[in-house]
Amino acid sequence: MSELSTRLHHHLEHAQVYEAARVTALEPIPLLGARLGQPVWLKREDTQAVFSFKLRGAYNKMAQLDETQRQRGVIAASAGNHAQGVALAAARLGIRAVIVMPVTAPQVKVDAVHRFGGDLVEVVLSGDSYSDAQLAAERLRQERGLTFVHPFDDLDVIAGQATVGLELLEQHPGPLHAVFVPVGGGGLLAGVAATIKRHRPDVKIIGVQTVDSDAMVRSLEAGHPVSMADVGLFSDGTAVKRVGDLTFALCQEHVDAMIRVDTDEVCAAIKDMYEDTRSIPEPAGALALAGLKQYAAGLSTPGAPLIAICSGANLNFDRLRFVAERAELGEQREAIYVVTIPERRGSLQRFCRLLGDHAITEFNYRIADAGEARVFVGIRTSQGGRQGLLQTFREAGYPTLDLSADELAKLHLRHLVGGRAPLAQDEWLYRFEFPERPGALGRFLEHMHPHWNISLFHYRNHGADYGRVLIGLQVPAEERPLFQAFLEQLGYPWSDESHHAAYRELLRCD
Repeated sequence: MSELSTRLHHHLEHAQVYEAARVTALEPIPLLGARLGQPVWLKREDTQAVFSFKLRGAYNKMAQLDETQRQRGVIAASAGNHAQGVALAAARLGIRAVIVMPVTAPQVKVDAVHRFGGDLVEVVLSGDSYSDAQLAAERLRQERGLTFVHPFDDLDVIAGQATVGLELLEQHPGPLHAVFVPVGGGGLLAGVAATIKRHRPDVKIIGVQTVDSDAMVRSLEAGHPVSMADVGLFSDGTAVKRVGDLTFALCQEHVDAMIRVDTDEVCAAIKDMYEDTRSIPEPAGALALAGLKQYAAGLSTPGAPLIAICSGANLNFDRLRFVAERAELGEQREAIYVVTIPERRGSLQRFCRLLGDHAITEFNYRIADAGEARVFVGIRTSQGGRQGLLQTFREAGYPTLDLSADELAKLHLRHLVGGRAPLAQDEWLYRFEFPERPGALGRFLEHMHPHWNISLFHYRNHGADYGRVLIGLQVPAEERPLFQAFLEQLGYPWSDESHHAAYRELLRCD
C-alpha cells in the first residue's frame, strides 16, 4: 500500500462525518436485477440531508479546521452538491462561507445552498463548469484570505467520502463482485476504492463517467492527470475538466476499470431506478447504475452481486421531459427511422400493417413530393429489435434510414418535420385524441374514405392514456358532409383547427 493510501486511512480514522451525515441504506433493486439476471443493489446517498454524498467530505473538512481558519471563513467551488454540503456544514459549525457555482448549475441546487446556509453563505455564479468556478474561487480566496474547501482533491474530503465504502462493507459482508462509482473529480471513487481494497481486495472497483466528461478515464489511460478543453453539462455533478492529483494517484492504485456511458444510457438508468424505488436521481446519481448495466450486459454468466452508488438526487424538474424522451432510446426500446413510401392513397395503411404489434411512439409527416412520402417514425421495440424492423421495411420495398443513434435527429430534426406544402390542396387540420394502444392509428385509417389523403401527421407518445394527434386531411368541399359523418362515427375526441392563426401562418398555402 502506498504512503498516500496510508495517509488517507489515518485521516479516515479521525473523520467526523456523522454529526451531519447519516448512514444510508443499501437497497436491492429486484426489477432491474431480474432483467439483468444478476443481483443488483443501490447505495442510497441520494437520501442524505442535502440529497448527495458530498455532505460527508465537506463537513469532515470543515470540522477539522482550527479556530483561526474558522474565524476567517471558507470558500468553495461547486457544480451544486458540494456547495450544499458546505452550506449545511457552515450552518452547523457557525462558519461563514463563500460558494462559487457555475452559471449552468441547476436552480434547484442554487436555491438549496441559500436554504441550507442561510445568512452565513454568499453565493457567486461564475463560468460554465466546475473548473471555471474553481478559477473564480481561487481569485476570491487570495483576495479575502479564506480557506479553500476543495470538492475532491483534499485528504479530509476524500476521507469523508470514504465512509461510504466502510458502510457498504458493513451492510454487505457476503460475496460481492463489483462496486460501481460515479466519477467527476474522483473524490468518491478514490475514497471508496482505497477503503474497499484495503478490506476486500477481491472486490472490483469500477468508475463510471459520461463520454463527454471523461477526464478520469483519459487521465488513467495517459498515466497522468489531463485537462479537457470542454465537458458535457447533462451530468452537471460530474462536469469536471481536470481530476485531482490526489484522487488520480489513489484511483491509479486501487481502481480496476473505468466505463464510459452516453446520455441515453444515463436516462435509461434514471428510469430503472424510478421503476424499482419510485425515486428519481440526478444524471450524476444514475451514472454508476448506467455503468453497472453496461458491465452486466457483457458478462457471459451471472456472478456475485453488483452494487452501484447513487450519488445524488438534485434534479431540476424541467429536465424530466428530456430524460423521459431519451430513456427508451437508452434502453434500445425505441427505434427512430425515416421511411420512404409511395405518395398515394393507402400507402400509410400498408406501412402500418408491417408494424404488426409494434406500438408507434412518434409519427411526423408532411406532404412534399408528388411521387414519394418520407415519414419520421418512432417505434417501440424489444431490446436489439432495431435491425429486424429495418430489414422488414427494406424487404417491403421501403428505403429506410435508421436514426436511432443520431444526435441531430433526436435533438432537433424530429421537431422540424413540417412547413408549407403547395400540394396540400383542400386541406383541413384536425386535432384528435387516440386511445394509447397499438392499432389505434390503423383503425382510423381503415375507417377513412379512400378518396381522402393525409397531407400532415404529427404524433408523439407522452405517456398519457391517450395520444394527441394532429392530422391534415385533403377533403374536397363537396365531401365535407361525408367527412363530418366519419368524425361522428369514429368515436375519438376531435377539434377542427383549420382556421387556427398559427396553422395559417406557418403551414397553409392557400
